[in-house]
Amino acid sequence: MSTLHLLAHSPFNDNRFSSCLPLLDDGDGLLLSGDAVHALQPGSAALQSLQQLPAGVAIYALQEDLLARGLSEYPERVSDIEYSVFVDLCIHYSSVNSWL
Repeated sequence: MSTLHLLAHSPFNDNRFSSCLPLLDDGDGLLLSGDAVHALQPGSAALQSLQQLPAGVAIYALQEDLLARGLSEYPERVSDIEYSVFVDLCIHYSSVNSWL
């Protein structure tokens, strides 16, 4: 069963980011929104953690949040998506886990 994990909080403020990553398996997806897109800051430990995820884990980031935070450079592996694609992803995966 594949799961889409939703993260919206900065990886630098609490442990949601670090708690989520070990649970990701091949076929799962990770969607960064809100302040969670700060995980894509070049040179950050959070970005290094993302780059170490298995190749079978898809990584997404909401375009609007990337633009709002001035993040224009991130690994090719990260798919920048619009809200309409976000909705499609929620249907595509077997379950959705929001890290509130």
